[in-house]
Amino acid sequence: MDERLKFRCAGSGWREDRGALPPVRHLPQDRCHKIISRYNACGLEGLTDRSRRPYRHANQLPFQIEKLIVRAKQEKPNWGAPKIRERLARFYPDVQTPAISTVHAVLDRNGLVEHRKRRRNRAQGTPFSQPCRANDLWCADYKGEFMLADKRYCYPLTITDFASRYLLACEALHTTKEVYAFTVFERVFQEFGLPRAIRTDNGVPFASPNALFNLSRLSVWWLRLGIDIERIKPGHPQQNGRHERMHPALKLETTKPAGANFLQQQARFDDFVEEFNIERPHQALNMACPAECYSVSPRPYRRLPSLGYPFHD
Repeated sequence: MDERLKFRCAGSGWREDRGALPPVRHLPQDRCHKIISRYNACGLEGLTDRSRRPYRHANQLPFQIEKLIVRAKQEKPNWGAPKIRERLARFYPDVQTPAISTVHAVLDRNGLVEHRKRRRNRAQGTPFSQPCRANDLWCADYKGEFMLADKRYCYPLTITDFASRYLLACEALHTTKEVYAFTVFERVFQEFGLPRAIRTDNGVPFASPNALFNLSRLSVWWLRLGIDIERIKPGHPQQNGRHERMHPALKLETTKPAGANFLQQQARFDDFVEEFNIERPHQALNMACPAECYSVSPRPYRRLPSLGYPFHD
């Protein structure tokens, strides 16, 4: 509008015939004439931007049919779009019946659709402990999946000790289902004992997004064993940074190139675990190896009894 106003002010003393319009660079003469005509007819309001909305739509639903849809909904408030459409087809067979999506859009536009609020259980982080001894806190996570040479995906499950950086397990799995995670954790518990707490993210199988307190079967099993659960905030992998820092080294030394199958890939993981724990020094440990700082947990693992529910077969 500002440019149109400047143009009109610049040409206020000119005659309105096409041959006497003020010279404007990059502006056609017919456009100049249109601006002056709108100003003479409507004043300053004629220089404002006009709506580009078309006067009519080829596929627009006639307002008479829209009124019939709204009236049918008011008469049958518990009916949805499919039933209202069928009602229109029976009562008005000569009228072209709109689609179900169109009927629903008309009802929604007139405020006759009740939208249900989705209950989303947003995951939240838990308070963190400050461990200073081995087995006070373990960290677990799945390294990002990658494809083996046989075109199958591998999901490495890794478990480390927080204080000593000791790599307790690196298992090549073909899925993240909890049934396979149970097997890995049970073997680690039998070999190294039980930690005081385990820190993970909020993904499957460590947590369940739709369960009470986001507890999964795996996390409930940990609680029954007397293991506290620590969870990082969603989107904050740096809160499990000590564990995440190990994954780039694991990827570099064992997946480039990937193994031909799961057996070969697991052999590479086993070699990496041995080198990482026994041979590789760590600056955070004053150049000591994790095996020199780690000791087995004094809490032994014992199988839990099966849960029994009275009055249930």
